[in-house]
Amino acid sequence: MIRASLIALACLTTAPALASEPVFLRETLVVEGPQITLGDLFEFNGPEAATVVARSPAPGSRVALDVNYVSRIAADHELDWANASGLLRLTVSRASRVVDAGELTGMIEGELFAREGGQHEVQLANSNLALHAPVDTIGGPQIDSINYDPRSGMLSADITPYDGAEPVRVTGRAFETIDIPVLVQPVAAGDVVRNDNIRWVSLRSDRIRPDSVLDPDAIIGHQARRALRASEPLRGYDLQEAILVNRGDLVTLMFEARGIQLSVRARAMENAADGELARFVNLQSNRTVEAMVDGPGRARVFASPAASF
Repeated sequence: MIRASLIALACLTTAPALASEPVFLRETLVVEGPQITLGDLFEFNGPEAATVVARSPAPGSRVALDVNYVSRIAADHELDWANASGLLRLTVSRASRVVDAGELTGMIEGELFAREGGQHEVQLANSNLALHAPVDTIGGPQIDSINYDPRSGMLSADITPYDGAEPVRVTGRAFETIDIPVLVQPVAAGDVVRNDNIRWVSLRSDRIRPDSVLDPDAIIGHQARRALRASEPLRGYDLQEAILVNRGDLVTLMFEARGIQLSVRARAMENAADGELARFVNLQSNRTVEAMVDGPGRARVFASPAASF
């Protein structure tokens, strides 16, 4: 009996320990929840995968874990990580729902339109600003409050990224905008602007000159005094009434009075638009008369004795 007990004891003291399970680090260390587990770090299955290693960083942020700390926790759960790459830190990122600066400015512009009754262009103090929400949350973002000073353009807004989150203060400036007509494509000097040459754009009011043309009727059907570029505000001196008669053109001069109607050929001495007065030389009498252009190749003489016509 004693001999059998000694043999059993010897077997127990010389039996090898249970081998640890070899594990490998995941290629991408990204978590979604509030805690980092062994299963988030290593590729393996088992109940140990749910073991918490550390608290997750804020959504959209990263945290660095010491490899010795991670190795010790893994070994405590019979996981063998060789760390063949010799890493000193493990960087873990937390996934998030992102609200970028573009979405934030759009929200604020919409709120200002509802409150102020006009269009605004918003520029955030931090153009790279982004709010992050956990991937499993719902709701948001929403504006809790907004303060805007029309005189200075300064604004601040408290925005909640998701339901239950603490509001984030966002600051910037807002500029009133005006819709103005501009050219779709360049127009050469002397060309007449057509209706399909015009489109509307929204520009900051502080960037629009006082002499900019805001009425499309002052553009369409008018002639470019110089070469005009597309998508730029037009000024009053950029355009003129379309020239119907050019200097040297042959036109028909008309004179009408009670019981009298005369027409002669004449030569224009200057350029003139529709409705403008210009000087013409009557080719029959060789006299210079003043007449108003009333169409292409036509002009009308008013209050002039027929003898002087």
